[in-house]
Amino acid sequence: MDGLNVSIAFFFLVVGVCQALTWLSKRLLSSGTHGCLAKEFAGSFQLCTSCLELRMLMEIGPWGGGFGLDVVLTLLFLLSAVHGASSDGAFANPTVCLQEFLLLESSLAATVAKLLAQGVGAGTGWAVTRLYWSWELTQLHFIQNLITPECSSSIHTALPHAAFVEGSCTFLFHLVLLKVRQSHPLYRVPALAATVTFLTYTAGPFTGAFFNPALATATTFHCSGNSFWDYIQVYWLGPLAGMLVALLLFQGNIPRIFQKNLLYSQKSKYKVPKAKVTAQVEGDKPQRKRKGGKSNSEPRA
Repeated sequence: MDGLNVSIAFFFLVVGVCQALTWLSKRLLSSGTHGCLAKEFAGSFQLCTSCLELRMLMEIGPWGGGFGLDVVLTLLFLLSAVHGASSDGAFANPTVCLQEFLLLESSLAATVAKLLAQGVGAGTGWAVTRLYWSWELTQLHFIQNLITPECSSSIHTALPHAAFVEGSCTFLFHLVLLKVRQSHPLYRVPALAATVTFLTYTAGPFTGAFFNPALATATTFHCSGNSFWDYIQVYWLGPLAGMLVALLLFQGNIPRIFQKNLLYSQKSKYKVPKAKVTAQVEGDKPQRKRKGGKSNSEPRA
């Protein structure tokens, strides 16, 4: 279990470094630069390093470390929750940035800046993790350092099925995100962490269950077994299609493209009471009539 303890310490160190970077960027940079560049860079760096270390534990841990999949999934849930609670609003996912752009919540320049920051952050996370593995602090890292140059593709199924799997994972993730994004973090963070854990457990054996194009590009595009265009179809086009379908199903339209709601009718939230027409005699109160058409008269003495 010494290897697992070293990995947990590495997770804590990465989270601490990313939190320090976020704090410094708030102090030194403008709010726009901090939101578009620093947060997304730190979030992508943290997500990529954590994902690579978890994948190493998932692949080597059962036979090299003596612990099972339940330990890795528990770590995945906890790290996803920590990422959601500490990312300061940065999801470090290109499909989420594009969703915000399509919802008119982000400009084109800000979206492009976020995408670039995510790519640089994920690439830096991959390089730092490779350097960390090269130190061979544990037997797990020694084995990982040996097999890293000969890594194989994470696609273990037919190409159309792999693209469908990544698109379906992205579809479900974005549906949950759209549902809970305005909720209190106490509910939003565990819901998203549980969704990520479930999707990884379900779809991991087929494609690795990235449903994050930047993360997949940094971690698996350099591996042998599939062409660059194959990776683009599975890890970029599949998630983008899943995000668009989720947004259209949830909203009924895509605001950046068209305003008209294609799926749901727009009904007013307020009911307008129907006006009651009453016939009144000018200057007098309405009088009740008896049956037979006779009007009321004063009683005779």
